[in-house]
Parts: sequence; C-alpha cells; structure tokens
Amino acid sequence: MSTTDTALTSFIDIASDSDFSIHNLPYGIFSDTTDGKRRAGVAIGEQVLDLSVIEAEGLLNLEGGSYFDQPTLNAFIDSGRNNWTQARNTIQSLLSSDNDTLRDNADLQKKALFKQADVTMHLPVQVPGFTDFYSSKEHATNVGTMFRDPNNALLPNWTEMPVGYNGRASTVIVTGTDVVRPSGQLKPNADERPVFSACKRLDFELETAFVVGKGNNIGQPIAVDDAFAHIFGMVLLNDWSARDIQKWEYVPLGPFNAKTFASEVSPWIVTMDALAPFKTSCPTQEPKPLAYLNEKDTDNSFDINLSVELLPENAESATVVCETNFKYMYWSMAQQLTHHTITGCKVEVGDMMGSGTISGSTPDSYGSMLEIAWNATKPVTLKGGETRSFIEDGDTVIMKGYSEKNGIRVGFGEVRGKVLPAINFDFDK
Repeated sequence: MSTTDTALTSFIDIASDSDFSIHNLPYGIFSDTTDGKRRAGVAIGEQVLDLSVIEAEGLLNLEGGSYFDQPTLNAFIDSGRNNWTQARNTIQSLLSSDNDTLRDNADLQKKALFKQADVTMHLPVQVPGFTDFYSSKEHATNVGTMFRDPNNALLPNWTEMPVGYNGRASTVIVTGTDVVRPSGQLKPNADERPVFSACKRLDFELETAFVVGKGNNIGQPIAVDDAFAHIFGMVLLNDWSARDIQKWEYVPLGPFNAKTFASEVSPWIVTMDALAPFKTSCPTQEPKPLAYLNEKDTDNSFDINLSVELLPENAESATVVCETNFKYMYWSMAQQLTHHTITGCKVEVGDMMGSGTISGSTPDSYGSMLEIAWNATKPVTLKGGETRSFIEDGDTVIMKGYSEKNGIRVGFGEVRGKVLPAINFDFDK
C-alpha cells in the first residue's frame, strides 16, 4: 500500500476540508447528463477528472488495454494491483502542482475536467453479489439487550466468527436514488395473525462496504493474511432496514424482505492505498480467534470518522443524529472475507460486503434509529422541534465519512437517500 507525501499539492484549487484531496483520488462512474454516456473518473476537489479522456490522450497507459471508457469499473479493477498502482501514481502526478502536462493545457482541461455539481453519478461497479455482516459488538449487544436477555445479549457464536448473511445485489443503489417505503407482513399483535401493511419502522443502518478487487476459485479459501490483496476499496453504505418486517420474518433463517429493498452506497470508491495512512487496530478480540482468523498484522482496521444526518421534508437544515468511527468494529474486513470464503465460497470482482451497523459505546454514536431512539422508547428531537423514532416519508438520510491525519484528509463524500411513500396496493382489482 502507498505512503503519503504530505508535501504533495495539486494545481487545482482544493479546500482544506475537501474529502477529495490529491491524496485520495477515489474512482467513480459519471455522465454529463442523467442518460448520457457513462465513463470512469476520479474526484479531485469539486471536480471530476475524466479518465477516458486522459486514457485516449495517451497519458494513462495500463497493461492489457483500455479500461476507462466503460460504464463500470469492473474491468479496471479486475486488471490487477499493478494497474491500480500505476493508475494512481500517474493520475496523482498529472494533477500535481509541479507537472505541467495538464496544468498548462487549457484545452485538455476543458475536455477532461467537469464540475461534480454538473454531472450525474452512477453505481461504480456491476455488483455480482452482496453480503452484509454484523460486526459491531456494541450494535449486536444493543439489539440483543432490546430483544433478548440483557445478560446474554450476544449469542455464543458472535465472538467466534464474523456473522453475516447473503443479501440482494440487484437492489444495491447509488446515492440520490429515492427509496420507496417497503410493504410486507407485520405482526403488531402477538395473539393474532399477521397483517399486510406498509413498514411502520423504517430504519437506516450506518455502514461501510468493501469492494472485492480479486476473486478466488471455488473451493479455494482466501487466507486472512492475504485478504487485503483481494480488496480494492471502500464505500459508505446505508443498509436500509424495515424493522417491523424483520421482527416477524427473521426466525428461523434471518433477514429476508426486511433487507432486500434498498442498500444505498456512495458513488466514489476510496482505494485501500488512499486509506493506508489511517490504519489502526481493531478492539481486543476475546477469546482469541481460531487460527484461520488470527491476523499477523495488528493494524487491521481504519480510523474513519462517520456521521448520520436526518433532514425532514421542508426542514431548513439537517440534524446530526450519530457520530461514530469505523475503528470500533470488532471483526476486520480481512477476517470477514476469509470467513466468507473458508468453506470454498467463490467471490468475484465487484462484490460488495457490508460491515454491519457501526455503533460506538455512547448513545450519540449508535448507528441506527433502532438504537438511537431505543426501540421507540426515547424519541429524538430534531432541529425545528420535530421528533423521530424511525424514518418518516419525506425524510432524507445523509451519511458522511472521512479520515484525517497530519493535515491530510481522505473522504468518501456522502450517501443520501429520500424516503417516498409506500405503494398503495389495491388487492380488490
């Protein structure tokens, strides 16, 4: 992984609090208009550098062909780490203050640089598979305390392995996509049959997801100390959840329809090279993991500040309802990937794997409304006086994340989604 040259600057004007410094250079897919041609770019300050133009101009030559005049990043990611490294180094050089190739070429800048505010962002990869883990000890303890015996909040397997489930890749959506409130079976009265209804307890889950950069063959697990070689980068993830649908359906096989309607991600993939300077350790794992999950590298997590804002419809400003950090996660991404493949499960380039809700130890760091409002017993007061126990129609949920150290900031931008009313089903027709 790369190191950070703190003296490196760009000729592009970049605010000190920008997520998209020259030390970041996250990859995304954009178009000039909503229905325009999609191609790859990197975020730099408030702009997007069109990599298809840079590639066509002969300024970005990678092994194996051309990769950026395409509607997804899958081919580039699949081309391997040598190309990842070469592309990052070349792009960083082209954008640096001391390189005149792009700096002094106004015509090339006009063709290759776009304002982020003027483009449409799309899902950055074609997602073959989506998996969601449950790896925050604080979150799992909170949920177990609410719905089971507080003295036995964690199930016996939780501290032995990264628990997860296979979700729906087909409903991974990009930021800015409206989310229709789901409908399904609810059981409001324990003594009566379930009813069909719109979800009444719609929730967000503050997560990140990693993007698989290198697959494996079926039957061949990925060793834990090799796992990061198989991870290309990370995105923010709002794993929307229908808590009341989930409560009725999850026994005996776990989440199903409560989790399949929308998993919303940020549009920029922040590479592991960009995040390398922010590595830190996971919390102490007790008991010590079994040998196949025991990592040699103790700096196996990342210091990423995360927040959630809630913006009601017609409100003047959003309210911050959560501030937490990725470093609180009990299980690392390497452990998650290794456990996922230990039986021989095949993963593919572009697969996304959610972290699970990221909660800290204090109420203001809880990563879901279920926890923040403690199962609707402690409603949250927002700016303007409205209260929330769960997410209402017209609400917009905004998640943000960034790392910062020694004056260097590497951020994710945001993932933002607005809730629309449920479909009105007329079963009499």
